[in-house]
Amino acid sequence: MSKEEQQEKVVKKSEADVVANTTIADVYKAAQQLEGVARHTELVHSDFFSEISGCDVYMKPENLQHTGAFKLRGAYNKISQLSEEERKRGVITASAGNHAQGVAYAAQKLGVKAVICMPATTPILKVEGTKALGAEVVLFGDGFDDAYAHSLELQKKHGYVYVHPFNDLQVLLGQGTTALEIVQDLKDVDAILVPIGGGGFASGVALATKLAAPHVKVYGVEPENAACMQAAQQQGKIVTLSSADTVADGCAVKTAGTLTYEFCKKYLDGIITVSEMEIMGALLSLIEKHKLIAEGAGVLALAGLDKLPESLKGKKVVPIVSGGNIDISTISALIDKALIARGRVFAFAVQLPDKPGQLLKVAQILTDENANVIKLDHNQAMVTDSFKKVQLTVTCETHNEEHIQRIVKALEKNGFEISRVY
Repeated sequence: MSKEEQQEKVVKKSEADVVANTTIADVYKAAQQLEGVARHTELVHSDFFSEISGCDVYMKPENLQHTGAFKLRGAYNKISQLSEEERKRGVITASAGNHAQGVAYAAQKLGVKAVICMPATTPILKVEGTKALGAEVVLFGDGFDDAYAHSLELQKKHGYVYVHPFNDLQVLLGQGTTALEIVQDLKDVDAILVPIGGGGFASGVALATKLAAPHVKVYGVEPENAACMQAAQQQGKIVTLSSADTVADGCAVKTAGTLTYEFCKKYLDGIITVSEMEIMGALLSLIEKHKLIAEGAGVLALAGLDKLPESLKGKKVVPIVSGGNIDISTISALIDKALIARGRVFAFAVQLPDKPGQLLKVAQILTDENANVIKLDHNQAMVTDSFKKVQLTVTCETHNEEHIQRIVKALEKNGFEISRVY
């Protein structure tokens, strides 16, 4: 056995011991620390998500938590238990946004200096929200892993106490208080869905659920493009993904935590992965049907509802909407993509003879097919092989893909050859 393998074995043993020795009393202690600090978010029943999933769905809206996400729970629990000497040193962390604001909020409440390393690609809303809470923000790198590496350098240089976003026992115990509220508010809950980034939230929720209500199933939900925990569970060891490119930027983690890996291995009933389009579709549905705003990572659990086992059909299921910190430009882009994916927006190009009445013919067909034109571009310069033709590009509001196909057939029936833009 190599030296690296021996070291890995020792780490796994020590962290497996932590998992074995963590009790429900530890989660209740965290809940006491959070009294008067974290908001007890009330469950919201969803007729819409119940109908499309076949389950009886109650959402846990942690997007309505202070700082807009569940992360406050773990950050406050960790910092509140630091010694006076540790508080004087200040704290540091790395985060794509929500943990950053949680640490900043907790540090401000407790009078502790906080330094936050964030990827340079972090949405401006999260950066400004963190600064507004009094933290020093350092932007570095293209993703969480770059920011994390830089934060370790700063910790070593300045002696700060590290508050890890997920791979920390006190952090994940704080996150686990979310599950205590769920089993308290819905005593006959059958299953809980929780998003996974590095695994801290899933670890805490699974731990608390299984120790407080062992019969309740707990499923983690990851983006297909950043499924680091699923990869680790499948290979039986921590692995690092080559990339983590996902609209769920709060879960864009390449490497799961060593401690969270052990907790998830012991307590999770399974891991579900969802596509980018499924994430954006869930976001659109949450906005349209419930008038609630969430970020990409925040709707992972909703996106995973359709992939639950058949045995949970008709059962009471709680997907946790984990966060709602998303800037306007990002949410606009995600909504546009979701509308296109659902066939709610249709764009096509067609070449027309450059003579009066042609545009009117296309417009009449669209009117007859009940399509609402939202954008029109009539451009003669786009056609280079003929001076007698113009290119028309039309964007319409449509009902679904079936509606789009009816429009295409009607246009073709009237002699128009179109090319679909999206």
